[in-house]
Amino acid sequence: MKGVPHPLSPEFRLVTMRDLLLLCGSLALVVAPHATRAPWWITLLALCLYAWRIHYSLNPAPLPARWLVISIAALAMLGVWLEYRTLFGRQPGIVLLMLFSGLKLLETRTHRDAAAAAFLGYFLIITNFLYTQSIPTALAMGAAVFAITATLIGLSAPNRAPRANLGTAALLLAHAVPAAAALFLLFPRVQGPLWGLPQDAYAGMTGLSETMSPGTLSRLALSDSIAFRAEFDGAPPGPSLRYWRGPVLWDFDGRTWRIGAQSVASFAAPAGSSATYRYSVVLEPHNRAWLFALETAAMLPQGSRYTTDGMLLAGAPVRGRMRYDLSSVITPRSALDERPGDLARALRLPAGSNPRARVLAAEWRAASRSDSEVLARALGFLRQGGYVYTLEPPLLGTDSVDEFLFGTKAGFCEHFSSAFVVLMRAAGLPARVVTGYQGGELNPVDRIITVRQSDAHAWAEVHVSGHGWRRFDPTAAAAPNRVDSGLARSLPETQQALFMRRELEWLRSLRHQWEAVAHKWNVWVLGYNPERQRELMSHLGMRNADWRGLIAMLFTVLGITTALLLAWSLRRMPRPDPVQRAWRAFCSKLAARGIERSPSEGPRDFAERAARSLPSARRAILRIGALYIGLRYGREANPRRASDLRRLVREFRPA
Repeated sequence: MKGVPHPLSPEFRLVTMRDLLLLCGSLALVVAPHATRAPWWITLLALCLYAWRIHYSLNPAPLPARWLVISIAALAMLGVWLEYRTLFGRQPGIVLLMLFSGLKLLETRTHRDAAAAAFLGYFLIITNFLYTQSIPTALAMGAAVFAITATLIGLSAPNRAPRANLGTAALLLAHAVPAAAALFLLFPRVQGPLWGLPQDAYAGMTGLSETMSPGTLSRLALSDSIAFRAEFDGAPPGPSLRYWRGPVLWDFDGRTWRIGAQSVASFAAPAGSSATYRYSVVLEPHNRAWLFALETAAMLPQGSRYTTDGMLLAGAPVRGRMRYDLSSVITPRSALDERPGDLARALRLPAGSNPRARVLAAEWRAASRSDSEVLARALGFLRQGGYVYTLEPPLLGTDSVDEFLFGTKAGFCEHFSSAFVVLMRAAGLPARVVTGYQGGELNPVDRIITVRQSDAHAWAEVHVSGHGWRRFDPTAAAAPNRVDSGLARSLPETQQALFMRRELEWLRSLRHQWEAVAHKWNVWVLGYNPERQRELMSHLGMRNADWRGLIAMLFTVLGITTALLLAWSLRRMPRPDPVQRAWRAFCSKLAARGIERSPSEGPRDFAERAARSLPSARRAILRIGALYIGLRYGREANPRRASDLRRLVREFRPA
C-alpha cells in the first residue's frame, strides 16, 4: 500500500542487543542526576524496568503484553500522586518521565521504537537544567547528547562499527556548534524569562527567611552553598566592615522574631560617611524579594525599592541568578527624625516573658546616666560572662533569652542578637534585629568576595538619643574572632568545615580556582542578558542594535556558516570516477534499447550479450567493453584510453 513502509525497511528492523545496551546506557546518563533527587522507590522501579528489558533480550521470550505495560504505568502514576499529591509540577512530571523512559524500553521491539525512546532522552536532558545550570551539569548533558546522537546513528546503520558512529556523531555536533553559538549570542534577549517554572521548583532554595528563632541561623551555617559574590572596584573593605544587610526583624513573641509590616520609603543617599565602595553583586536565587548590600547602600539597583528600615527589595522574588550594581558607605551619619510609631514598635516586648532579663536591664537603666552607659554595661556583660560561641547550642524553652543568658551560656549569633535586643528594649532603648551575612572569603584568583550561607549572621541596631540608629554586634563582644577571622576560624576545630583546616590548604586553593571559573560562567553565560548583549554588540560596532538589527546579523552569520559548511562538505564528497560514469552512460543507452544489465553480470559477459543482440553495433560495443575492462581492472590508469572511452560512449548510437 502506498505510504506504508515495507516490513524490511530500517524502521521495522528488530533491535539488537548492541542497540539496546547503547540505548540504555545513553538514557542512564540522562536519568542518573534525577535518580539522586527522586524518591528511592521511583529510582528502584526505573532500574527494574531497564533491567527487565535487558533480561528479555538475553532470554528469547516475547515482550510483556500491552495490558501489563499499561497497568505498570497506571500504578506508577498512582504512586507518584501518593508521593506528591499531584501529577503536575517540576518534580512529579520529571519522575514520571523517568518511569516512562523505562516503560518505553519495555515495549521497544523495532528501531522505530528505539528512536522514540532516544528522542525522549533528548527531552529529559533539558529537564536537568530545571534544577541547575552549573558547568558540571552542562558537561554531563553534553556527553549525554553525544551518546544519544551516536545511538541514533547506530540504529540507522546497525552493521557499522561503533567507533565510526562515534566519529559521525562528533562531526554532526561540531557542525551544530557554530549555529548554536550564533543563536546564543545574537538572538534578541528580553528582560526576564520567556516562561516560568511551577511553584514547587523553588521549594528547596536555602537562605534567610522572614523569621528568626533559636537554631535558625546555626542550621543555615552548616550549608556551604554560595549566597552571592561581590566584585569591588578597587580594594574591598576589611572583614570587620563586611556587614551585608538583609531582613530587619521587629516583632518578638518571646521566642521568634519576625519582619512584620514593611513601609516603602523614598530613597535619599546617606551623608557623612567615612568610606565609599562601588561593587557589583551576583546574587543566587533564594525565592525572597530582598537584596543584600554592604551597609549602608548609597544608591538603589535598577527596579528595586527601599524600606524605612534600610532593606533593599527587588520587584519580585529572586528565583533566578541576579546581577546588580551598588555603592555603599561605611558609618554614615544617621537620620535623627525617626517616626514615633517605629520607635514605639522597637520597644515592644511580650508581657511576662524573660523576667530575669527584664530585671537585669532595669538595674542597668537605674544605674546609668546615659544610653551609652547602658550599652557599655550590656556589651561588658556579654564579654565577661563566659559565653561560648557554638554551632551546636542547647535547646531552649519558652523564656529563651533568660535560659541563654543565665543558664546554657552557649549559642550562635541569633542567641546573642536576640538577647541583646531584648535587654535594650527592657532598658528603654528602641532596638531591632538585623539579619544578613557577615564577612565573606576573598578569592585570591579573581579578587572576588564569596559569601556563603555559612556566613549568615544576626546583629542589633539600637536607636541612641542624638545619634539615631547604630549597629552593635553582641556576638563580636563574646567571640571577636567571628568578625575578624570569619565563622570557621572562630569555631572549635571539631566544628570547622573541611575546607578551613590548615592541613587542607591545597584543597581550598582548588576550590578558589573552580569558583573563579564558575563565576565567569555565571556572569557571561548564565548571566548573558540584554545588557551584556548590548555591550557585546557595541564592541562589534553595533552601538544601537535593536531586535531588527540583531535578527539581520543572526541570519547573515547563519547564512555564511551554512555556505562554509556546504563548501567544506562538497570538497569532502567523493567525486565520481569518469571511467565508471562513462560505463554507466553506455549501459543506460543499451537499456533504452531493451538490453538491461543484470546486477550480477560482469562487463565482459554483458558486452558479448549486447553485441549478439545488436549485430549492427557489435564492433563498437565490444571495443567499449574491452576499453572499460582494461581501464577498470588494468594495472595502470591511461588518461588517453579513458578519453577514448568517453568519446566512444558519447558517439555510440545503437541502431
